[in-house]
Amino acid sequence: METLPVNIVENKTGQPFVSTLQPKQRFDFIDQFRGLVGILMLLGYSSYYFNSIWLSFDPLDPVFPGWSQFVLRYVGYLCAPGFLMMSGAMVWWSYQQRIRKGISGWTARWHLIQRGLFLVVVQMTWVNSSWGGFSEFQPWHLGIIATIGLSMIFLTLIVSWHWQIRLLVGFVIFMIYPFLLTIPYNTEVMWQQVLMQTFIDAGEFNKYPVIPWFALATLGSGMATAWLQVWKTDKKRILMSFLIATLVLITAIAIRLGRGYGNIFPYSDFGGYSFLIDQKYPPSLFMNLWFFAMVVFGITAFIAIGHVAPKLLKVFAIVGKVPLFFYAMHLAILGIFVKRFDLFYREGGVMTSLIGLAVMLVVMLPLCQWFYGVKSRSKNYFIRLI
Repeated sequence: METLPVNIVENKTGQPFVSTLQPKQRFDFIDQFRGLVGILMLLGYSSYYFNSIWLSFDPLDPVFPGWSQFVLRYVGYLCAPGFLMMSGAMVWWSYQQRIRKGISGWTARWHLIQRGLFLVVVQMTWVNSSWGGFSEFQPWHLGIIATIGLSMIFLTLIVSWHWQIRLLVGFVIFMIYPFLLTIPYNTEVMWQQVLMQTFIDAGEFNKYPVIPWFALATLGSGMATAWLQVWKTDKKRILMSFLIATLVLITAIAIRLGRGYGNIFPYSDFGGYSFLIDQKYPPSLFMNLWFFAMVVFGITAFIAIGHVAPKLLKVFAIVGKVPLFFYAMHLAILGIFVKRFDLFYREGGVMTSLIGLAVMLVVMLPLCQWFYGVKSRSKNYFIRLI
């Protein structure tokens, strides 16, 4: 069993010393990064609802009609890896906190399993229908929220393993996954479609198969142990995270240059659109490694910025403290007002998408602050799960 998490603080001489964590402690850089990911997802959904490119755009096409549309699309690719890794991080943290309080391993796991099941239900009852503004009930589909929930459940099986073993498990799954994608199945046979697209392939039933995204959650749990427990100072966190991310990024580029194993789409030239965008649905090995590195780089940047300009990151923490509420509410609002009432639905471009982002942030930031206060005070079982 791993040792208990510790908090690194500074004494009056500026030297770090170790103190025991308080049960309610939050780690700012994780909340802030989750907030960044949530806002980037809002930007992507604002584009989905307002951007006319979606009238003809093929989500699997790596070619874009300009750099502005490319950037608008590509920044959203960070969202799913970011959510899964931060979910894995908080699974490990939540488990450790409960063990620290003397709760049994099974009870600590059961709490996480319940939350995972709750996310699956939220996907099927709220998220699926909110895309169309609740014009119809569409429960029979999985998506990113359900995949996060299922990954949480599976992660409870190994959450107590040594952090380096969990990192190894995640990378081994990455290496094996390209071979799993070669398994043939008939999409017309329901049980084959559901089984394969729940765990391996991407399609109409589920664009986010559990196996590769579970690997990212597992890697997030391992990195969290290093960030919150093993590396005792921010200097060590920044240095080690930067080193790991750089090595993984170099590996990803080498795999892409190889044009074979670990690639799904071909590319035309190094550094072009098609080089950077392989396949996300389901993700190639290149994409998995690339965005693992991007998430770690992002966390590294937030730790560093938190030392020199912490006020710049406060807006991200507002979203990151209630990420599920932010996701569910902004998607529902866009679905109702833009899709169901047909307000500027896919009539604009990049600028319209950015305006939509700004308007939605004006609406969502106060709502998130309000709900965080409600959740902090509430003892209601369901509110605590949101």
